[in-house]
Amino acid sequence: MLGSLMLLWICVCLLCLHLKNQRPKNFPPGPTPLPIFGTIFSLSLQNPLKDFERLRKHYGDVYSLFIGPTPVVVINGLQAMKEALVTKGADFAGRPQDRMVNDVTERKGVILADYGPAWREHRRFALMTLKNFGLGKQTMEERILGEIQHIMEPLEKSVGKTLSPRIMFHNAASNIICQVLFGTRYKYDDEFIKLIVRFFTENAKIINGPWATLYDSLPMIRHLPLPFKKVFENYESCQKLASPLLTEHKKTRVPGKPRDLLDCYLDELDKVGDEGSSFSESQLISYALDIYFAGTDTTSNTLLTGFLYLMTHPHIQERCQQEIDCVLDGKDQASFEDRHKMPYIQAVIHEMQRIANTVPLSVPHCTTNDTELMGYSIPKGTLIIPNLTSVLSEEGQWKFPHEFNPENFLNDQGEFVKPEAFLPFSAGPRMCLGEGLARMELFLILVTLLRKFKFIWPEDAGEPDYTPVFGVTLTPKPYCMKVQLRAEGELCVN
Repeated sequence: MLGSLMLLWICVCLLCLHLKNQRPKNFPPGPTPLPIFGTIFSLSLQNPLKDFERLRKHYGDVYSLFIGPTPVVVINGLQAMKEALVTKGADFAGRPQDRMVNDVTERKGVILADYGPAWREHRRFALMTLKNFGLGKQTMEERILGEIQHIMEPLEKSVGKTLSPRIMFHNAASNIICQVLFGTRYKYDDEFIKLIVRFFTENAKIINGPWATLYDSLPMIRHLPLPFKKVFENYESCQKLASPLLTEHKKTRVPGKPRDLLDCYLDELDKVGDEGSSFSESQLISYALDIYFAGTDTTSNTLLTGFLYLMTHPHIQERCQQEIDCVLDGKDQASFEDRHKMPYIQAVIHEMQRIANTVPLSVPHCTTNDTELMGYSIPKGTLIIPNLTSVLSEEGQWKFPHEFNPENFLNDQGEFVKPEAFLPFSAGPRMCLGEGLARMELFLILVTLLRKFKFIWPEDAGEPDYTPVFGVTLTPKPYCMKVQLRAEGELCVN
């Protein structure tokens, strides 16, 4: 009798789960979900990008999956992406609030904050602060050029030898954003830099790995001592590292004369007082860590990808150097304004970003209202995954969608053009805050290094492996570069 009741209970539970996993009326099609697990077996948990493309070919540009019982809509292709993120941007600007990353950050910060007044306040503040600290102006340029000198030192010591550029590029990007946030640059062997980079790197891998998928799919396992606990420990460690910086700023700042973003935020706290604003000291640390991660990982991985391709496409590297030599002839250093005279360099940088595809699935969105997309009905609160990979390599949008070729950004007259499908920073209300800073960093670093050095794929390194490591950001597999000095202006042909 007891056995029969247990069996009946299990059958009822499975039936309920099955009914919960049913697609709503006129919902996008997709693979049939299983009770409890949904459609997670339709994807590789290590790297689902090829599976997303396979499902796109079968179901179209808008299809659905289930992460456990949670319905998910995957958006592919420029037409669907524009309709969702731009035309109906407000409808698709939410953030899902029941996933691992939200539990880790306690829903603070700006990147993962839900769409609403608090998010708008903090986004507006970030854009204003970046602008006031010289984004696109000379002050930011000076910071970047100053940091580049610390890249030059290890390169000069490695002339005729090989070195791994991974830590060098990551630390440089980290220091540039640290100066904006904290008014401080750190030596590359500083314990703060080493620890915070390690914590973020570990978390990026776990958050986009199988343990995070299981955490999001099966709420009953969230309190078990499984590997995803490491993410919570790492994030708490990052907060502890950043807290003394806040304490120091509160002691040394002069109200109304901000040195960096932390000072600006504290000034804002003085203005709003207790008027019910979303600004608070507890928000500030998460806010700063958000911007730090967004401003470090994407830029360093784009540089790593770019130099990998420049070494293995030496004719492209040489053409870059010829343009640099001619435009900078007689100048001590590059300025960001020089980009207007360097169409080929601009094309190469944009192609680096396209092929690097550093945030392939963007950051998850969710719908803020019942809405429609490409004729399908999408209920409020539906988790949305914008598959940026599908746009950055979409047939018909690019001359050479599946290869590294700067001609993707040049017209027949050799002028720089930016196709509509260039969306590495996403689009719409949730578009990346740091686009301007990233463009300036990539231009000044690339031009300065290519002006002085030639980068060669080592003879004993074997065939290059372009397959990236999947995570929150795509990361090139570790590699080494051989460095040679070049004579300034040697390729300029007037």
